Amino acid sequence: MSEKNPKTATILEPSFHRSAAAGGKKGPAKEPRAYRGLTLEEAARKTPPTQITDTEALIDLEKMRLYRQRRIRDALKRSDIAAAVIVTPHSLRYATGIRNCAIYQAHIPATYLFLPAEGPSVLFDSQPGRFTGQDLETIDEISPDLIPLTPMWASDRHDEWAKVWAKQMAAQVARCGGGNRRIAIEHLGPRATKMLEGEGLEVLDAGDIIEPARAIKSPEEILCINHVIAVAEDGMYRMRANLRPGMTELELWSHLWQANMEAGGDWIECRLLSSGDRTNPWQQEACNRRIRPGDLVGFDTDMVGPFGYFADISRTFHCGPGEPSAHQKELYQRAHEEITHNIGLMRPGMGFREISEKALRQPEKFRTQHYPAMAHGSGMSDEWPVIFYPEDARFIYEGHLETGMVMCVESYVGEVGGSEGVKLEQMLLVADGGPILLSKFPFEDNLLT
Repeated sequence: MSEKNPKTATILEPSFHRSAAAGGKKGPAKEPRAYRGLTLEEAARKTPPTQITDTEALIDLEKMRLYRQRRIRDALKRSDIAAAVIVTPHSLRYATGIRNCAIYQAHIPATYLFLPAEGPSVLFDSQPGRFTGQDLETIDEISPDLIPLTPMWASDRHDEWAKVWAKQMAAQVARCGGGNRRIAIEHLGPRATKMLEGEGLEVLDAGDIIEPARAIKSPEEILCINHVIAVAEDGMYRMRANLRPGMTELELWSHLWQANMEAGGDWIECRLLSSGDRTNPWQQEACNRRIRPGDLVGFDTDMVGPFGYFADISRTFHCGPGEPSAHQKELYQRAHEEITHNIGLMRPGMGFREISEKALRQPEKFRTQHYPAMAHGSGMSDEWPVIFYPEDARFIYEGHLETGMVMCVESYVGEVGGSEGVKLEQMLLVADGGPILLSKFPFEDNLLT
């Protein structure tokens, strides 16, 4: 690939060009009637339809996409950064709405977005991918001049291609930056940083910009999250209804996958389902172990569903026949008490350290194996912030909850060397009037009484 003059204007395919500066609008199509003017609290209590419909209101996806991109642009401006180069599938979807080969993109970045604080957004993609984003109002230009920065594609010409790519990005910064030479990049490695610095740019980590930007949800995002949770709860119900002795953990886990795929979801990030003795310690992934009568069965959905949003809910079931033991009930009730208490702390203005200090404290024997996070943000994946337990004080950082955050409150209870453990987790919206639960799946009566 020959090196191009960085001052040469990018040649765009005309059918894929719309100038943001010109204020162009794509397509004459009129949006269907949408939910409009909802508060966060109103959105938190609605589960919207998403299929073909005549009279029901629909989610205003264009408004949502523009809101999300504006969150990143505003964060760039506040940090005095000219632009961000975005490559991770979650961030690409957040910034533009584009969905294309996400798992592939996660480990072989073949698409990148140049998103300036001011000026047109430019998507660099291969020919098939360019058609995916051509009608999105969040993408102003689509360039065929793609320079993939991965060993698979570049091999021993990686340095050569990285220089070309750096000149390409420097030209975009010169075009939009107004003299600002600061650029934030995602997950592109030391070679990309070195080449950008060779072009006289100051390189920063885009994660520091994008993660906090994603934290505050719009009402439209909450509607999407509610829909995804409803899909996950469908899968959870199928798991509960089909749980029987003799089936394998993987057989049970497949019901959640099926529900997600049928609804148009994307993937499940982990395989966190375990039974019996494999519930302690936690985070043993599903396998071919056969579930036995009397086993506890715990799982964490970690599901990227429709619209790319995340359902992060944990439950623990008891496999009959028979009744749970006194020890199983103790574990379950302690975990339930913990998340119930800590949900009450999820209010605007509460500091991360303050929450850690005021959280429920389990007896000493359960603290060694507590879950890695007491609570964490959620959106299109596990997100910032993370609130730690006091035992992990060296990791605690400052900050506070804000209205519009979606938080997951976690608990794992199981002593070191114990026979079993219990995992529970709830999703909620941080709202002015107090936390609003988004996850609705009930807890187990036979383990609570």
